[in-house]
Order: sequence, then structure tokens, then C-alpha cells
Amino acid sequence: MDRAWELGLDGVEILHVQMESQDKSYVNMLKRHALSLGLDIYCLATHQNFVKPSREDRLKEVKHTERCLELAYRLGAPAIRINSGRWGTVESFSELMARKGSEPPLEGYTEEDAYRWVIDSINMLIPLAEEYGIVLALENHWGLTSTPEGILRIVETVNSPWLRVLMDTGNFLENPLGSLEAIAPYTCLVHVKTYYGGGEWYELEIDYEKVIDILRSVGFKGYLSIEFEGRMEPYRGVKKTVSLLRRILSKSIEPC
Repeated sequence: MDRAWELGLDGVEILHVQMESQDKSYVNMLKRHALSLGLDIYCLATHQNFVKPSREDRLKEVKHTERCLELAYRLGAPAIRINSGRWGTVESFSELMARKGSEPPLEGYTEEDAYRWVIDSINMLIPLAEEYGIVLALENHWGLTSTPEGILRIVETVNSPWLRVLMDTGNFLENPLGSLEAIAPYTCLVHVKTYYGGGEWYELEIDYEKVIDILRSVGFKGYLSIEFEGRMEPYRGVKKTVSLLRRILSKSIEPC
């Protein structure tokens, strides 16, 4: 949080797995520290995998996500990042990237099974999300959501204002700009990927002027959350990303 304040940012997205504790005292400390720095906690990034043949296993993922919703409520975060999950039939991340984020189903199952499992699981979460006033932000994050058609199928089938899209600018490996444009109308939050110093796993040439134009065209006014995946020293890479975005955004704003 202190680094975010140093960079003059408006808020922070907290990664669930990096939290030291979920105890009341720790959560309250995070909230107080964010307030003291004038930062919003706008999202809790969580992980789940609903692409599991066993109903019992999927229910465990649902219960885990319910606990994440409760934690986000205590943090005061209005959104949590969720994943659809994936089959796990491709073990190497390098191989997954070579396959453009897709993988074959487990033997005896189909993609239709996976979509049904994911949609049913998210539908179970909608009532609690609405009760807490927290948006489920589904990220385009490999597997079923590695294409705009896949993520839109899930969002449009669930058809709830409490399920929106978290747009990751670096996770569509084919036709990136066209794919981002397709999901933009449902987007509530953006992960801005940059790769200064070269990508850790892969690298995309992302035209952020065009990305910002796409977001403005659908009336997006939400947070741009920086996700740096380059080999440059992380703070330097994030700082360069902040400068890039400020330059583009300052050109995009029309004078009064």
C-alpha cells in the first residue's frame, strides 16, 4: 500500500493468497492503513476452480468463494476477482501458452460439462454476492475464459448484475484488441498488463491508446489495476506503467 501511495495511485487490489491472515485484527489493520493513505481497497483477487467433475469438489470451491465474499465485505471491497478454473490436463504453463490458453477436457467429459459446472457454481454464489453488495468479477484467465465467446457465454447465461467481467489485457493471445472490445460492455475492472524488460512467460504488444479508446467507448470509468509481468525490477516496471497510463489518459480527457 505504501508503494501505491508513493506512486499517487487511487487504490489497491489485494491478492487473497498474499494476505498474512484473515483474522479480524489483521483485516482491520489493512482497512485503517488504506484509509490513512487515502487509498480505496477496490477488489479482492481470489482463486477458484469450478471445472471439476465431482459435485462435492465444486461445492468446496463454492464454499471457499463464499468465505472470500465475506472477507471482501469485511475489507470493504466492492468486488472480488473469480476464475472459472480449468481442466488441468496441461501441466506446463509454457505448453498452456503454446496452446493459447486452451486445453483438452478430461477423458469422458466435454466442454459442455465444464460450462454447466461453472455456470451452476456461479449461480449458487449470486444471492450472497447480492446480499453483501459485492460484484463477482470473472477474469478472462485461460481455460473456458481464454476466448471472448467463452467468458461471454458464462456471463450472459448467468445474466445477473452481480456477475461482471474483469478484463485482463494480456490474457487473450489471439486477436487481443478485438477480443477486449467484445467483452468491454460487461467490464467492471481492468488488469493492465505490461512487460518492461521482457515477459516472464510471454509478451504481447498491447496498444494501450486503443485499449483506453475501447473502454471509453462503452462508458467505462472504473479502476485500471496494474499487473506487471516483466523482468524489469517490479517497482520500476510499475512506475513506468503508471507514467504510460497517465500520459494516455491525459490525452483522452477533453478540456471543459
